[in-house]
Amino acid sequence: MKKYTCSAKKSDNEGKWCVVDASGAVLGRLASTVASRLQGKHNPMYTPHVDTGDWIVVINAEKAVLTGRKLDQKNYYRHSGYIGGLKSTTARELRDKKPEDMVRFAVKGMLPKNRLGRKQFKKLKVYAGNEHPHQAQKPEVLEIN
Repeated sequence: MKKYTCSAKKSDNEGKWCVVDASGAVLGRLASTVASRLQGKHNPMYTPHVDTGDWIVVINAEKAVLTGRKLDQKNYYRHSGYIGGLKSTTARELRDKKPEDMVRFAVKGMLPKNRLGRKQFKKLKVYAGNEHPHQAQKPEVLEIN
């Protein structure tokens, strides 16, 4: 009797919706769990070159926690494309202005750097507050350890 290795197809993905509450969660642990779910590594049908992941909605992004002195020491960089155009923002400033971006940047860094990773990143929805417009998809609650 032969044993077959299962290779998932694009049509095999159900695409469940999950809600993650980021209040009190450490940013790195939250991001690694979300990135793993986006890639579909929790799925028995996981195939590295196929998008088998879920849709993730992160709420309360402004209440995510950074340990140690990272709020003042961690910098986020961006470049304008011009000479001398490097700009930096501390984690505290980013959390005050756009708390959703802190979660987005952390998750994006943990996804593959190719077109599949960009496609998986589009399935992440992050909101600073408690409300989100995805109730019609009936998302299930996902607990973060």
